[in-house]
Amino acid sequence: MGLPSASSAYLGWLARALKPDAALPPVKGDLILGYGTGYDAADIAPFVLSLRAVFDGAVALVVDDRPDLKAFLDQHGVIAVHRQHLGGWEPHAVMARFAAFDRLLGQWPDVTSVLITDVRDVIFQAAPFAPAPERLEAYVEYEDAALGDHAFNMKYLRALAGDDLAEAIADKPCVCVGTVMAPREAMIRFCRTVMMLAAIPRSELGGAFGADQAACNLAIHMGLIEAEIRPNYGRVATLGLTKPETLGWSDGRVTNPDGSFSPIVHQHDRHPTLATAVHERWGGGLEHRVRVQKKTASQRWDKQMQSIRRRLPELR
Repeated sequence: MGLPSASSAYLGWLARALKPDAALPPVKGDLILGYGTGYDAADIAPFVLSLRAVFDGAVALVVDDRPDLKAFLDQHGVIAVHRQHLGGWEPHAVMARFAAFDRLLGQWPDVTSVLITDVRDVIFQAAPFAPAPERLEAYVEYEDAALGDHAFNMKYLRALAGDDLAEAIADKPCVCVGTVMAPREAMIRFCRTVMMLAAIPRSELGGAFGADQAACNLAIHMGLIEAEIRPNYGRVATLGLTKPETLGWSDGRVTNPDGSFSPIVHQHDRHPTLATAVHERWGGGLEHRVRVQKKTASQRWDKQMQSIRRRLPELR
């Protein structure tokens, strides 16, 4: 008698999501990949315009099918990849993006190094790939403490892998999944490792916001992938937990607590003064809007149903 087949909504989505995209233009050399669904040109202008001031290589963003957005990206030589609508259950965008990145890298064998990155809250201040990464690089986001002191990370680590495994790596550095750089082959392994780790729990947890961050830290600290953990304020400055009084704005750049500047700046929007300065410098004259997360009645209902489903058995 054979063993029963594993089954879950997440695994069904994963099988659908790994099928190749439509034909895309070839890409060679260094590549920057972002997932920008739900945004318009004003949201992503600082990312694109600051990047094009320091980098003339390949850039691809997964975005919604909007003519105004495509026109903006075409103007700046950015490949617009439309989000796939697969039907059926789908995870949060923070998890769906890894399938998109994997598909794209699979179609572009001539890529050398790649940065996968958030979009709306990232800007560039110098050439991002100088020097080229030798292996996967992950960047610390919480330099003053460890994973165990970061409530958000521990919440999703426990949900993804259980209390014991979460505690086993609680003393490790807190790295951020929002910016990761690697040679192409290492990045493909990273994306697939993150996706498979998220298949461990029930679908509503593995596909949730935060599961990506948990899977990233788990993969790196358990040695499932070879990675180099880089300190904050080096190639990447992640500012969400940085004291605002230690940051500055000088000569059109965000400055770190020690007065230096990083080529890649993440989470500048957590600091209103910096957010305003960044948009004035890199907004391209488009309207600067503060994004307020207001949930609709439908979204509140969906969240309630997700909470209920997490408490019910999932056939696997």
